[in-house]
Amino acid sequence: MRNQVQLIGNIGIDPEITNFENGAKKVRFTLATNERFKNKDGKEQQQTFWHNLYAWGPTASYIAKSSKKGTQLAITGKLVTNEYKSKEGAKRKFTSIEVNKAVAL
Repeated sequence: MRNQVQLIGNIGIDPEITNFENGAKKVRFTLATNERFKNKDGKEQQQTFWHNLYAWGPTASYIAKSSKKGTQLAITGKLVTNEYKSKEGAKRKFTSIEVNKAVAL
């Protein structure tokens, strides 16, 4: 089994890059993908899905330099689930996509 995601969509916010003291780079952004289908009445519908993504190193630099809000981007990556505690102390989980390859279209 392999954890791999491939998406083509439009960037929803300008990528936000973080430069760390050790020289590492990380970029965060959202990607919108659309799915078209026919409803029960036969009318064409479109549904938009929003995905949270991030990338490290050279991939992060590429995305930050070549992309902005609205750019169509093809990515390959993997699903990653992280945990955090809410202000009330409850455990929360969220899933995002760690991008390892990206191409602006």
